[in-house]
Amino acid sequence: MVNKVTRFFDRLEDHVRAGLSHYPITYAVIGGIGIVLFWRGVWHTADLFPFMTGPVSTIMGVIILLLTGLFVSFFIGDNIMIAGLKRGKKLAEKTEMEIETEKDELDEIREMELKIEHDLEEIKNKMTLK
Repeated sequence: MVNKVTRFFDRLEDHVRAGLSHYPITYAVIGGIGIVLFWRGVWHTADLFPFMTGPVSTIMGVIILLLTGLFVSFFIGDNIMIAGLKRGKKLAEKTEMEIETEKDELDEIREMELKIEHDLEEIKNKMTLK
Protein backbone atom coordinates (compact mmCIF):
# COMPACT_ATOMS: atom_id res chain seq x y z
CA MET A 1 0.00 0.00 0.00
CA VAL A 2 2.78 2.43 0.95
CA ASN A 3 4.62 1.45 -2.23
CA LYS A 4 1.59 2.34 -4.37
CA VAL A 5 1.16 5.72 -2.68
CA THR A 6 4.88 6.46 -3.02
CA ARG A 7 4.85 5.46 -6.69
CA PHE A 8 1.73 7.59 -7.35
CA PHE A 9 3.27 10.72 -5.84
CA ASP A 10 6.59 10.05 -7.58
CA ARG A 11 4.85 9.89 -10.96
CA LEU A 12 2.72 12.94 -10.11
CA GLU A 13 5.85 14.87 -9.17
CA ASP A 14 7.53 13.92 -12.47
CA HIS A 15 4.47 15.03 -14.42
CA VAL A 16 4.09 18.35 -12.59
CA ARG A 17 7.84 19.08 -12.79
CA ALA A 18 7.86 18.35 -16.52
CA GLY A 19 4.95 20.72 -17.09
CA LEU A 20 6.25 23.52 -14.90
CA SER A 21 9.77 23.35 -16.34
CA HIS A 22 8.44 25.09 -19.46
CA TYR A 23 7.43 28.08 -17.31
CA PRO A 24 10.40 28.86 -15.05
CA ILE A 25 8.98 32.03 -13.47
CA THR A 26 5.69 30.31 -12.62
CA TYR A 27 7.67 27.32 -11.35
CA ALA A 28 9.76 29.60 -9.12
CA VAL A 29 6.69 31.38 -7.71
CA ILE A 30 4.88 28.12 -6.93
CA GLY A 31 8.05 26.63 -5.44
CA GLY A 32 8.63 29.75 -3.35
CA ILE A 33 5.08 29.66 -1.99
CA GLY A 34 5.47 25.98 -1.13
CA ILE A 35 8.74 26.58 0.70
CA VAL A 36 7.36 29.53 2.69
CA LEU A 37 4.24 27.56 3.68
CA PHE A 38 6.36 24.57 4.72
CA TRP A 39 8.59 26.71 6.97
CA ARG A 40 5.54 28.56 8.32
CA GLY A 41 4.16 25.19 9.40
CA VAL A 42 7.46 24.21 11.00
CA TRP A 43 7.62 27.56 12.78
CA HIS A 44 4.08 27.32 14.16
CA THR A 45 4.64 23.70 15.23
CA ALA A 46 7.81 24.71 17.09
CA ASP A 47 5.82 27.47 18.81
CA LEU A 48 3.65 24.77 20.40
CA PHE A 49 6.61 23.67 22.55
CA PRO A 50 7.54 26.13 25.30
CA PHE A 51 11.21 25.07 25.40
CA MET A 52 11.74 25.99 21.72
CA THR A 53 13.24 29.42 22.33
CA GLY A 54 15.34 31.17 19.69
CA PRO A 55 18.72 29.90 20.91
CA VAL A 56 17.41 26.34 21.43
CA SER A 57 15.92 26.32 17.92
CA THR A 58 19.17 27.59 16.44
CA ILE A 59 21.27 24.98 18.23
CA MET A 60 18.89 22.15 17.33
CA GLY A 61 18.79 23.31 13.71
CA VAL A 62 22.57 23.48 13.43
CA ILE A 63 22.93 20.02 14.98
CA ILE A 64 20.35 18.52 12.61
CA LEU A 65 21.95 20.16 9.58
CA LEU A 66 25.44 19.05 10.61
CA LEU A 67 24.31 15.47 11.28
CA THR A 68 22.58 15.21 7.90
CA GLY A 69 25.44 16.86 6.03
CA LEU A 70 23.24 19.68 4.78
CA PHE A 71 24.74 22.61 6.69
CA VAL A 72 27.44 23.61 4.21
CA SER A 73 25.62 22.54 1.05
CA PHE A 74 22.50 24.49 2.02
CA PHE A 75 24.16 27.74 3.00
CA ILE A 76 26.98 27.73 0.47
CA GLY A 77 25.97 25.20 -2.15
CA ASP A 78 27.93 22.38 -3.72
CA ASN A 79 28.42 24.12 -7.06
CA ILE A 80 29.84 27.24 -5.46
CA MET A 81 32.24 25.20 -3.31
CA ILE A 82 33.42 23.09 -6.25
CA ALA A 83 33.87 26.17 -8.42
CA GLY A 84 35.83 27.84 -5.62
CA LEU A 85 38.08 24.83 -5.19
CA LYS A 86 38.69 24.63 -8.93
CA ARG A 87 38.92 28.42 -9.16
CA GLY A 88 36.20 28.14 -11.78
CA LYS A 89 33.62 30.59 -13.01
CA LYS A 90 29.97 30.63 -12.07
CA LEU A 91 27.69 29.08 -14.69
CA ALA A 92 26.33 32.53 -15.53
CA GLU A 93 29.87 33.74 -16.30
CA LYS A 94 30.75 30.87 -18.61
CA THR A 95 30.53 31.22 -22.34
CA GLU A 96 28.53 28.81 -24.44
CA MET A 97 31.78 27.39 -25.79
CA GLU A 98 33.07 26.65 -22.26
CA ILE A 99 29.84 24.86 -21.41
CA GLU A 100 30.04 22.78 -24.59
CA THR A 101 33.66 21.89 -23.78
CA GLU A 102 32.61 20.72 -20.32
CA LYS A 103 29.84 18.62 -21.87
CA ASP A 104 32.35 17.03 -24.24
CA GLU A 105 34.72 16.30 -21.35
CA LEU A 106 31.86 14.73 -19.40
CA ASP A 107 30.96 12.55 -22.40
CA GLU A 108 34.59 11.40 -22.64
CA ILE A 109 34.59 10.52 -18.95
CA ARG A 110 31.37 8.55 -19.37
CA GLU A 111 32.89 6.64 -22.30
CA MET A 112 35.98 5.83 -20.22
CA GLU A 113 33.73 4.68 -17.38
CA LEU A 114 31.87 2.32 -19.74
CA LYS A 115 35.15 0.95 -21.06
CA ILE A 116 36.44 0.36 -17.53
CA GLU A 117 33.19 -1.39 -16.58
CA HIS A 118 33.46 -3.55 -19.72
CA ASP A 119 37.09 -4.42 -18.92
CA LEU A 120 36.17 -5.30 -15.34
CA GLU A 121 33.39 -7.53 -16.58
CA GLU A 122 35.85 -9.33 -18.88
CA ILE A 123 38.28 -9.81 -16.00
CA LYS A 124 35.50 -11.21 -13.80
CA ASN A 125 34.46 -13.60 -16.56
CA LYS A 126 38.04 -14.81 -17.00
CA MET A 127 38.42 -15.29 -13.25
CA THR A 128 35.24 -17.39 -13.03
CA LEU A 129 36.34 -19.60 -15.94
CA LYS A 130 39.58 -20.57 -14.15
